[in-house]
Amino acid sequence: MKLLAFTDVHQNKKALLNIKEKARREKPDFLVCCGDLSIFGNGLEESAKFLNNLNIKTLIIPGNHETPEEIKELCLENKNFINIHQGAYEYHNYIFFGWGTGGFSSREEKFERIAKQFKKSYEKTKKLIFITHAPIYNTKLDHLSMGHRGCKSTREFVEETNPVLVLCGHFHEKFRKQDKIGKTLIVNPGDDGMIIELP
Repeated sequence: MKLLAFTDVHQNKKALLNIKEKARREKPDFLVCCGDLSIFGNGLEESAKFLNNLNIKTLIIPGNHETPEEIKELCLENKNFINIHQGAYEYHNYIFFGWGTGGFSSREEKFERIAKQFKKSYEKTKKLIFITHAPIYNTKLDHLSMGHRGCKSTREFVEETNPVLVLCGHFHEKFRKQDKIGKTLIVNPGDDGMIIELP
């Protein structure tokens, strides 16, 4: 499976054109947006329409610049968009699980409740891909000058479920950074997109 993942586009036309070119050249199975397609909602519809016209299924979560309601509405209006915030999407032997919004809290109690239910219900034979906006705590992707500023709740989820891949964003300084927790690859794909291939 081939993914073209991106995050924190913030209505950047150059980044959107780069995503389009990579999609044309690489022909991914899915586009994956880790949030912040807009600037506090501005340009959200235009950016989504641009990506929708690529005719590739696009899994999306809200960042801290969009509300869950805006993303839900966006997915109703754009046939290729699939909202995975607080939900899952299955494709062959993979399952995508999404948690958007946030980016500023070290703990997310609502996520912990939803994750607890997800862990009870999902098929353990499926390969898990976790999509979130905030970076995972204590990784190369959340380390700033004032220390590690990621989410501890999602860190615990990763340690418990061992996804094959985690995609996140929020910290622009960490675009294209990668790290691992055990065998789990963690990637901030950047605003102009990164191809990630999984067996």
